[in-house]
Amino acid sequence: MPLPIEDYALIGDTQSAALVGKDGSIDWLCLPRFDADACFAALLGSEENGRWLLAPSGGLRRVQRRYRPGTLVLETDFETDTGTLRVVDCMPPRGREPDLVREAVCLKGHVSVRMELAIRFGYGSRTPWVHPIDGRFTAMAGPDALTLLSDVRPRNEDATLRADFSLSAGERARFLLAWHPSHEPAPPCIDPATAAEHTEEWWREWSSHCTYEGPWREQVLRSLIVLKALTYSPTGGIVAAPTTSLPEALGGVRNWDYRYCWLRDATFTLLALLDAGYREEAQAWRDWLLRAVAGEPRELQIMYGVAGERRLTELELPWLSGYQGAKPVRLGNAAVCQFQLDVYGEVLDCLHMARRSGVPPRDEGWELQSHLLDFLESNWERTDEGIWEVRGPPQHFTHSKVMAWVAVDRALRTAEEFRLPAPLERWRQLRARIHAQVCERGYDASRGSFVQAYGGKELDAALLLIPQLGFLPPEDPRVVGTVDAIQRELCEGGLVRRYDTHRSEDGLPPGEGTFLACSFWLADALTLLGRMDEARTIFERLLPLCNDVGLLAEEYDPRTKRQLGNFPQAFSHVALINTAQNLT
Repeated sequence: MPLPIEDYALIGDTQSAALVGKDGSIDWLCLPRFDADACFAALLGSEENGRWLLAPSGGLRRVQRRYRPGTLVLETDFETDTGTLRVVDCMPPRGREPDLVREAVCLKGHVSVRMELAIRFGYGSRTPWVHPIDGRFTAMAGPDALTLLSDVRPRNEDATLRADFSLSAGERARFLLAWHPSHEPAPPCIDPATAAEHTEEWWREWSSHCTYEGPWREQVLRSLIVLKALTYSPTGGIVAAPTTSLPEALGGVRNWDYRYCWLRDATFTLLALLDAGYREEAQAWRDWLLRAVAGEPRELQIMYGVAGERRLTELELPWLSGYQGAKPVRLGNAAVCQFQLDVYGEVLDCLHMARRSGVPPRDEGWELQSHLLDFLESNWERTDEGIWEVRGPPQHFTHSKVMAWVAVDRALRTAEEFRLPAPLERWRQLRARIHAQVCERGYDASRGSFVQAYGGKELDAALLLIPQLGFLPPEDPRVVGTVDAIQRELCEGGLVRRYDTHRSEDGLPPGEGTFLACSFWLADALTLLGRMDEARTIFERLLPLCNDVGLLAEEYDPRTKRQLGNFPQAFSHVALINTAQNLT
């Protein structure tokens, strides 16, 4: 059975990523891209679906792990009855093809070590042909091939490579796994003896550009490293997470594929990167955004592939039993076909922020924004599926209408500040109409709060963003009432749920954890209200929820004290960075 979600760590090369467990097993890896088929899928099934184990054979007393400071080079120390083994894991910055390097070194005493490499392409559905070539082993099936180069000669047992060996203090064994297309010869191998050091140097140089110097620098830098690791460097797109189908409720069906780029993350991600000094990454993200959304405004999607792909058809993989039994396992995401009004606001807000922050504008940028406003003018009163991508009936979600207001407001500000051609008066009237409607139909005076959808009574944590978006000033009684109501009704253990899944109709069985980004949003809202002690208390309650190497999933269950959802989650780490900046 896979480990608890929080017992995994991330390694990656800014094009793909792997999850390494505390037990020394790599249980998830997709090559050559984040959204490619997994060759290790034990995370969503069993070891029969592919994994790579490197750990002591037995007698384990304690496990400690850490990243080398400022890097994504992972060290795991296994203390046994006879000695201590350190396993170093990394994915070096990519040359032509991806590589994964593992090194086992005995720190003291002597340790018996077990290596087991079970490559199963196609998300664990295809057992490859494994054969030796020139002192290496190559596993091949369909379009994929992986070649293992190692200091220890493994044996091939039913397409699984195994080795049992012993190391004494100071001795080490290195392993290099290299992917290549099966129709091409294996590329020249990198030197595994220097790979970890070169990878460490690369990450340290990148981390040195972080400009955040506040009291939570270590946590902020770790979150920035996660964002960089989840960036598909050839295009600048940032995936929501490197995994699919990690459940939002253990044993449940809220299991989605997050290996794509969501427009809803646009503004918060841009601000996190810019405020921390990573202008190049922010510009690459802005450029990805412009390329992805190019075309007719009515064709705008809520998410895209890492290179801007539009077709993300959702399928189920029945041969995988799911993470600890949570089925179905999904590939692709049907939410790509939803109409979500809020993404127009996200796109226009992001482009406005980029221009104001000095990111050089693109010639096509303003034309695109004008076309989006033309479309929005005729479509903002439609129902939609909202920011949370409900699979129930579309509604008039209050947050969606607020984001429609944001779209018009940011386009107006851009035109006015930078003297760009625009129908200013018409846009001002449109902005006023949307604002008036939201205040009339999205606010429940009897509750003293904005509500999730027009005419409803339920709350929505996305409404915490109203003051941050500038829709109303923080001191407005309607804002204060909304924040207080969410604190009172959507909080559990000091953490915030997106909405009440037992009372809101979202088309799915009820039940999920608290949503970490929303919990950070509550701290942000309290900061804007001047309630700094409350905000800091929430933030400092959230920080210990990071696992032992500083990573956060999408959700957290206060009752079982387990992380839930896809992991690590970019949105959670973006929210951590921005809240730290706000409090600082």
